[in-house]
Amino acid sequence: MKKKIIYVIIPIVILLIMIMIVLPPGSGRLPEEHTLSEKTFLDIDGARIGLILLSDHTDLPVLLFCGGGPGIPQYLMESLYPSVLPEFFTVCYFDYRGTGLSFDSSTDPGQMTTDRYIDDTLQITDYLKTRFGQDQIYIMGHSFGTYIALNTVDRHPENYIAYLAMSQTCDQHQSELMAYDYMRSRYEELGDRSMVRRFDEYKIRESEEDYKRYTGSGLRDKAMHSLGVGTTSDMDNVITDLFFPSLRIKAYTPAERINIWRGKAASGKFAVHNDSRHFNAFQTVPDVEIPVYFFAGENDMTCCTSLQKEYYEMVDAPEKKFFLYEGSAHSPVYEDGEKTREILSALLKAD
Repeated sequence: MKKKIIYVIIPIVILLIMIMIVLPPGSGRLPEEHTLSEKTFLDIDGARIGLILLSDHTDLPVLLFCGGGPGIPQYLMESLYPSVLPEFFTVCYFDYRGTGLSFDSSTDPGQMTTDRYIDDTLQITDYLKTRFGQDQIYIMGHSFGTYIALNTVDRHPENYIAYLAMSQTCDQHQSELMAYDYMRSRYEELGDRSMVRRFDEYKIRESEEDYKRYTGSGLRDKAMHSLGVGTTSDMDNVITDLFFPSLRIKAYTPAERINIWRGKAASGKFAVHNDSRHFNAFQTVPDVEIPVYFFAGENDMTCCTSLQKEYYEMVDAPEKKFFLYEGSAHSPVYEDGEKTREILSALLKAD
C-alpha cells in the first residue's frame, strides 16, 4: 500500500515542480527599480483597465505608451528589454480593453472597435493629466499601438505635446508583401530551398485567402526571427524568447500571466485588429498638428522601414524627425538604449 501511495505521489510532486518552474508563484508586485513603480486599474465605461507606471522622477513629463499587438502588453517588452524611457518620462503602459491586465473573458470582439480603443486612450490621457498636474502629455506608439496613437493624435491633438512613433504602421498590407518578397529572396540567396518552397505555397498576391493564411502562419514568424527582422534583431523565436519568459515575470500574478496569452488569442478577432490591418496612413493621416518623431529599426520587416521613411517624408507636421537605428529590428527603443538616451536628451532639451 505504501509503495502504491509513493507511486501516486511522486508523479504529482514532479508535475507540481515542473509547473512551478514554468509558472512560478508571485505576488504580482512590480520590482522597485524606479522612484515610481506602480500597477493600478481604472474603471472606464464598464471595463477594468490595467496600467503600469514607471518613473525615475515623478516631476518628469508624462508619456502615455500605446503598445503593440494588440494583445501582448508593452510592459512585457520593458521587462525583457529594459528601456531608458523612465529616465526621461513618467511612463504609463496600459493594456488595451480585453487584453493583458485588462482581460475579461466576457469581452465582445465586435465591440472592440477603433473608436472604443481611442476613447479609452483619451480617458487614460485625462487621468494622467489630472493626476500629474500637466496640461499636455507625450504619446508614443509601437507597431499596432502607432495605429491607435496616430489616430488619437489626429482627432485630439490638443492633449499632446508630441507624438513618438516606434515602428509606425503605414500600409500594413503593402508591408507584408514587401516583407514576403524580402524573406523569400534571402532564403533563395542562402540556398535554403525548403524555406523557399514553403513561401511558394502561399500565393499572397493572387489569393486573399492565402494572404490571410500566410500573415497568421508560423512560417512568417519563423522566417522573420530567423533572419533577424522580427520583434528584435536577436530574438530567435517568440516561444522561447517571449512566451516562456512571460510566464516567469513576477510583476504579474500567475493568473495575470496566463491572461496575457488568453487576451492575445482573443484579440485576433477584435474589430480593431482588422481595422489596423487595412489602415493606410498615407491616405488617412497626411498631416499631424503636433511634432512627430519616428524611431525606426534598420532591419524592421514587421512594419517595413522603407514605408516608415516614405510616410515620414510625406506627412506634414510642425516638426518632424526620423531616427534610424542601425542593426535594430522592430523594437529599436528597447534594442539600443544608448542611442535612445542620446535622442531623448536632445529632444527634451530642445522642448
